[in-house]
Amino acid sequence: MTARENLTRLSTLSLRNHRDGLTRLLPPLRDILRGSLTERYLTCGKPDCRCARGERHGPVWYLSVSLDQSHRRGRTVPASQLAQVRHGIESYHRVKEHLEKISEVNRELLRRAKAPKRAQKKARK
Repeated sequence: MTARENLTRLSTLSLRNHRDGLTRLLPPLRDILRGSLTERYLTCGKPDCRCARGERHGPVWYLSVSLDQSHRRGRTVPASQLAQVRHGIESYHRVKEHLEKISEVNRELLRRAKAPKRAQKKARK
């Protein structure tokens, strides 16, 4: 059974209550951060450095954000901000997930609010 089928079985009041519950689950919007966090190990290029023997420098954490299909922006993340960045990215994913669920409930409520065809024909006469 799909989520859509589950929503069609709920009463309108239950749908509204479900939507309200989902909005209460949204994390504070000030905390969200869209992007990907990657761990990198780098070489500096100095011939006598340990990284020349295979022991790379790192980890260096990097936050990358897609601006559009051909543009990305990124920056390194200091270790002191790593927890904050992780929390922001997790918050973004929770917001996105809950917004999709809220939108699905709203689509079902809109579907139910459509006037029946008979009522539409009577209104035209």
